[in-house]
Amino acid sequence: MKLAGKLKSGLDKKFQKVLKTPASFDFFVAIHDFIKYIELHSSLLNNLSSRTKLNRELNIPKKYGYLKQIYQGLEDADSKSNVDLGHTRYTVILELKKIKNKDVSESNSFWKKRELIRRLTGEIYSRLNPDSV
Repeated sequence: MKLAGKLKSGLDKKFQKVLKTPASFDFFVAIHDFIKYIELHSSLLNNLSSRTKLNRELNIPKKYGYLKQIYQGLEDADSKSNVDLGHTRYTVILELKKIKNKDVSESNSFWKKRELIRRLTGEIYSRLNPDSV
């Protein structure tokens, strides 16, 4: 898949921010912005589909789903809704709030896996922009 100039440029910019941001709450905001960019562009999102054999073999849908939890957690944290989000989404919100408040420990799954999350972002980026590798 060849990305159009403006789409590729935007994706590159979001990915570079993830790479350059040190481990902090801002890192998770950069992940949020990267996933939001993908979510806003259906052509990118379609390239992560489980319908393709290579994506299934590389476990891309699951990896993207993990990153999307961060995106959804930050979206939920900003929401003032009283809707029941469920245990998993509520846990994500709590862990991200702890990171935001600089309460970081290895018992926080997102903080503990921050370098894995950075690597997963790279794998998703490579899948969307194979020319970059």
